[in-house]
Amino acid sequence: MKKLTIVIVSYNVRHYLEQCIVSAQRAAQGIDYEIYVVDNASSDDTVSFIHERFGEAVHLIESQNNLGFSRANNLAIRQSQSEYVLLLNPDTFVAEDALKQVLDFMDQHPKAGGVGVRMHNADGTLAPESRRGLPTPWVSLLKMMGFSRRYYLSDLSWDEPGRIDVMSGAFCMLRRETLDKVGLLDADFFMYGEDIDLSYRILKGDYENWYVPADIVHYKGESTSKSSYGYVHVFYQAMLIFFRKHYGHLSFLVTLPITFAIYFRAFIALMHTLYWRVRQMLGLDRWYADERYCFVGSPTMLAECRQLAMRKGLEASFVDGSQLDAIADQLQPESYVVYDTDSISFAQVINHAASMPSSAKMKIGTYTSTSKTIITQHNIIK
Repeated sequence: MKKLTIVIVSYNVRHYLEQCIVSAQRAAQGIDYEIYVVDNASSDDTVSFIHERFGEAVHLIESQNNLGFSRANNLAIRQSQSEYVLLLNPDTFVAEDALKQVLDFMDQHPKAGGVGVRMHNADGTLAPESRRGLPTPWVSLLKMMGFSRRYYLSDLSWDEPGRIDVMSGAFCMLRRETLDKVGLLDADFFMYGEDIDLSYRILKGDYENWYVPADIVHYKGESTSKSSYGYVHVFYQAMLIFFRKHYGHLSFLVTLPITFAIYFRAFIALMHTLYWRVRQMLGLDRWYADERYCFVGSPTMLAECRQLAMRKGLEASFVDGSQLDAIADQLQPESYVVYDTDSISFAQVINHAASMPSSAKMKIGTYTSTSKTIITQHNIIK
């Protein structure tokens, strides 16, 4: 039996997936591990690319239909045999020490059924959903009214391990023994909400959920357009499924306000989506015209990126990778800092982005000479 199985469910995110796998392979050095990728019937060339790029280093399951997040993960979990299972989103990359840090913690805490980590947004800031409380009716109502401090466990330290209620499905390390007892992901959740449901069942199974300050970056939903009507429907439907499953037995006087609040928030989200679509149709949404890039890396990377920037007409500056500390003084506001991950570790990328002043409003980008592709949260440039 292996120590760790890493499961990544992918849907039309080939370039993010490649970066995710590379970062996981680096982080898993010295660990007896395996990687499963479940492709949910992508329409790009993900399947052929994974075969060509990674070969037998990755177990690829080629679904003929989009099974959703829960069913796809369950496929790989059932095929694998390992002490621990990591559910990892394709739009993430992990620091080189993250997996060992989490596994060491779980080895030392046998009651830990699941562990989440310190997630960073694409601008280096900390993602509050790294630590969440249980969405009880009262906490859910407070959150939907804009009072989210209790839901996001804001009083917990970011730098020390701590007990939490809910882990994020973007990085969710699970003990196989726990899954055998409480069951796999609930297939009723197509996407979103399955992590909350599983976290709750782990607690009810007499295990603990923990937060550990190991670092990853999560680009947040690059496999799903959050400006789409489909996203709004799936997301808020997941909220209703969870609420009815775990709190449907409560009094009508309790359930009615929560149900109303969920439908109201879904309506507001749809109106927001419609607003931005109208702006795009009218040509008013032109933020992309001001994009700037700061490339940081080896001489080889900088030479390649100069050619790429000239070919694509990018406004760009170039900094030697040994001068990371000097970037803040040279960076124009709201620039993509594109790191050479061949010569700069993923951990360095995360730490450097997190150390940048908030006034810089920088956004993380990456580049490797293998893929010759710029990857950011919003763009793939090659």
